[in-house]
Amino acid sequence: MLYSMTGYGKETCHVLDKKIIIEIRSLNSKQFDLNTKIPSYYKEKELFIRNLLVNKLSRGKIDFNLFVEANNGENVANINEKAISNYYSQLKQIAENLDIKEEQNWFSTLIKLPDVLKSERTVLSNEEWDEVLPSIENAINYLIVFREQDGFSMEQDITKRIYSINNLISEIEVFEEERINNIKNRILVNLAEMENKGNYDKNRFEQELIYYLEKLDITEEKVRLSNHCNYFIENMKSEESVGKKLGFISQEIGREINTIGSKANNADIQRIVVQMKDELEKIKEQLMNVL
Repeated sequence: MLYSMTGYGKETCHVLDKKIIIEIRSLNSKQFDLNTKIPSYYKEKELFIRNLLVNKLSRGKIDFNLFVEANNGENVANINEKAISNYYSQLKQIAENLDIKEEQNWFSTLIKLPDVLKSERTVLSNEEWDEVLPSIENAINYLIVFREQDGFSMEQDITKRIYSINNLISEIEVFEEERINNIKNRILVNLAEMENKGNYDKNRFEQELIYYLEKLDITEEKVRLSNHCNYFIENMKSEESVGKKLGFISQEIGREINTIGSKANNADIQRIVVQMKDELEKIKEQLMNVL
């Protein structure tokens, strides 16, 4: 079955006096592209989280966010009164030395200076991590379920279009007899003109005629196109990640369709080829988001 690269998972847990929110978003990408936003005291677990996401999600542009909300306000930064006092004394002295008019409100300037606001360094406890890790895994599983549901819809649409291409192959056969008769009549007319003139090499003419007929024959292309379509359907049922493989098969399908179009030499068959190309382009658009 197919999995989409688009997904979303969210989980919330409570540890002591903290509320921890995990959000994971996934979009399509050729490789695994991870962007994390986590509190500084979780940095020691960043590599572990990355490996967990790689193993579970394989591919895509992943945004991983972990937010910590303290219920008792323990994360509120403290004002360093001593630092403000020292800054103020220095600025006041500089203002007097340079004869600069003293500001009425120094506080708005002082509060922005380095080390004025300080907070105690938080350490990740084993208790907190033991609660957070299952929540991360739950968020990942929710995202995978989202991918599965979206992938199911994509699989139905793509399957319908692949069968449409396969059915259009049989429609080509309706116009094959007319196409061959038109080519045969054209050859006979040209042959009659050449016989009247009597100035041509019969052996060379036979060689050219055989080459021309082989060049216009599209039997092999139709067979290969049908086989590619069946192989495509077969691979969609795989439990593995098949997005890239289906992309390669779709390229082969496109080559056969283009060859049929170049050999067709018939307006009705060309019309069918255009329908095939339209279906294939819509399939390729979908495949860009298949895991």
